[in-house]
Amino acid sequence: MTTLAKSAPPADPPELFGGMSLARQFILAATIVLILGMAVIAFWVTSRIEDSVTRNAAAATALYVDSVIAPLTQELADSQALGEGARLALTETLGQGVLGNKLVSFKIWKPDGTVVFSNQQDIVGRQFPMTGRLRGALAGAVQAEFDQLDSAENAEERAKGIPLLEIYSPIRQPWSGRVIGVAEFYEIASDLQSDLALVRKRSWIVVGLVTLAMLGTLFGIVARGSRLIARQADVLRDRFDELNRLLHSNRSLRLRAEKAAHRTATLNEQYLRRISAELHDGPAQLIALACLRLETATKGTAAGSDLENVTTSLEEALREVRNICHGLMLPELDDLGTEEILKRVIKGHESRTRTTVDFQSSDNLPDLNQAEKIGVYRFVQETLNNAFRHANGIAQKVIAGSTQDGLSVTVSDEGQGFDAARPDKGLGLTGLEERLAGLGGTFAVKSSPGRGTTVTMHIPGAQDT
Repeated sequence: MTTLAKSAPPADPPELFGGMSLARQFILAATIVLILGMAVIAFWVTSRIEDSVTRNAAAATALYVDSVIAPLTQELADSQALGEGARLALTETLGQGVLGNKLVSFKIWKPDGTVVFSNQQDIVGRQFPMTGRLRGALAGAVQAEFDQLDSAENAEERAKGIPLLEIYSPIRQPWSGRVIGVAEFYEIASDLQSDLALVRKRSWIVVGLVTLAMLGTLFGIVARGSRLIARQADVLRDRFDELNRLLHSNRSLRLRAEKAAHRTATLNEQYLRRISAELHDGPAQLIALACLRLETATKGTAAGSDLENVTTSLEEALREVRNICHGLMLPELDDLGTEEILKRVIKGHESRTRTTVDFQSSDNLPDLNQAEKIGVYRFVQETLNNAFRHANGIAQKVIAGSTQDGLSVTVSDEGQGFDAARPDKGLGLTGLEERLAGLGGTFAVKSSPGRGTTVTMHIPGAQDT
């Protein structure tokens, strides 16, 4: 025989957020994403603002300086160097007054990258590699950079250790607009540094407040949705549990119905066998006896007493057949109330057995539908027959009463009793139990040897058919 190994159930996938609620998961993920996104935006906005402020400051300074030095440098259009007069004039102009207080260094470049004038005499006449900012200025645009002194010709400026605004301003011929040189100067930018720090701080504050407002708004929306989802999940879980209970109950009822159907088929077969046995042992024997005596009478040897015996046997057989038919056939119960049904079955039993039954009933017994009426009738009929058959009808009693949820009927006697714990209750009691189970009722037997028997049934309140 091959044995199939039962595979273990698949393990649940690890939870990324450790079982946190949807709102908490959102606030964690959104915080990370928004902080990263807003940081990028803040850096970009701040850099754009810094570039704009730097360009505006450089443009203002360049315009002022150009108005001063442009007339003194026009000879660069035709010469490779400045004359002595132009150099002295530039030295005085850029080293004194307002410009002298604002500028710490200045240079004038030829288009080939040669320094033709500077307040740093050691670099005059030297040619340096062309930088991007110098090329931009030669192309006609003012170039500026804040505190980025990384070129080879910036050694002295770097050594000063103060914030500087580096400005490249093109020098043009007035009548042609041609760029004949570039003026480079370094402005003390302490105020600009403070302004940029303030702008940077305010930008980060604004971005932070906007981020918090977005997080708060989104968290409120998601938290409300999370609570709604949690409530719906609880409702679905309750309904799922209820559905499981109903499925389990339906499965139990189906199995019980199948079992009852099988037992009903068996009981019907046993009923047919019992009826067959009663017909065979009762009326059939009496009719056979009558036939024998009639045969004797036809041969001329029968006496008058034999004919009387034949008549008596036939009458007894007819009476037994009628009794069997009466037990199988129900009276008309449709228009009878519960108490009337009980009285009728008790009266029929008393008439048939010549015994007495004590009947007690409470007022306002519940109404029954047709199936329940038949069930009550058969219950009382069978239990009274058992009381007569097994207890000789001693102290037979029927008690009917209303309960909070239906009808209760008890039939008792004070006969010899039997062991109620035995598994085989007999054909009649088993049939009653199955009949009541089909009506949703209960059935109980209380008996012990020598102490009588009490049988109780209970069915819930009847419903209209």
